[in-house]
Amino acid sequence: MTDNHDRGLQFDLATLFGRRRALSLLGGAGLTLVACAPSTTTSSSTTTTGNSSAAAGSPLEAIPEETAGPYPGDGSNGPNALTRSGVVRSDITTSFGSASGVAKGVPLTVNLTIMDASTGAAYPGAAVYLWHCDRDGQYSMYSQAVASENYLRGVQAANGNGLVTFKSIFPAAYSGRWPHIHFEVYPTLAGATSAGNKITTSQLALPAAVCTTVYASDGYSKSVRNLAQTTLTSDMVFRDGWTRQLATVTGGVSEGYVANLTVPV
Repeated sequence: MTDNHDRGLQFDLATLFGRRRALSLLGGAGLTLVACAPSTTTSSSTTTTGNSSAAAGSPLEAIPEETAGPYPGDGSNGPNALTRSGVVRSDITTSFGSASGVAKGVPLTVNLTIMDASTGAAYPGAAVYLWHCDRDGQYSMYSQAVASENYLRGVQAANGNGLVTFKSIFPAAYSGRWPHIHFEVYPTLAGATSAGNKITTSQLALPAAVCTTVYASDGYSKSVRNLAQTTLTSDMVFRDGWTRQLATVTGGVSEGYVANLTVPV
């Protein structure tokens, strides 16, 4: 399969605008497209909390719905990772099953706190499928060079506080897109691993200053140019608003980074 990000962006654009047009038509039914503000932490083991400005038990605005892109790996556009044994894991830096590849890059821990938007309470038991490109901007299972790998993909069930944690690497900036991480939320782990009944599909954006620092390190040279050619305001996904999808990121290149985002669904 040819690794063609330009083709992928056209696919994304058509899918994104089609979905958002449908959502806008349903706006009167009370659908909301703004996520809760990101939370903060300094350790991957620290439990994150929701937006402090929202009272406990108060309804929240749901995370914006976004395209899954051309490389979802949930069976909707090709190979299905979700139904494979081993996909439920916290450490997604390695491939699983018969694949053995390891994704290289600056360490990144991703903490997502899943909230029930209708009640403002944590959503324990909800499951998250998370995936993103590698240091070279390639997606496992799709990009030709890593089509036999399935790293940087995994599923986790939320704990009692609605928290899911993934150990990963910092993704590249590839041509035409701002650095991002894809995720889907399912009501249960069983629902996620059968690739059905998802609640929402969205994307997490990474802060510019952190991206600039990471891309100055070894292995990310292509991302320097790509980042310079893209902004959040020009990105096809985030240009209509990214504040509620922008993660709070702490850490450094040597010790790794921690990204946190609260996700009302």
